[in-house]
Amino acid sequence: MKKVILSSILMLVLSISFISCREEANKAKDAVEEAGDAVEEAGKDMKEMREDAIDKAKEAGDDIKDAANEAADDVKDAVDDAGDAIEDAVDDN
Repeated sequence: MKKVILSSILMLVLSISFISCREEANKAKDAVEEAGDAVEEAGKDMKEMREDAIDKAKEAGDDIKDAANEAADDVKDAVDDAGDAIEDAVDDN
């Protein structure tokens, strides 16, 4: 009788430990899946940030180009005005 009770207790303990291990394995699997999802999301965020940075760099380049063209036009206009002023001064004399 004593062996039957001890055997039953042993079986109960073993079954509980196997169930506990299965739960831990499931928790570990869930944690790995969550980490994978987090890495994937971080990758998407980095891609978006990279694309935004590229767009901003292109915009900055366009702004610089426009400013340089405006400056060149202003210089050309100033040279033309100076040339006209010189011609007017020569004509007046």
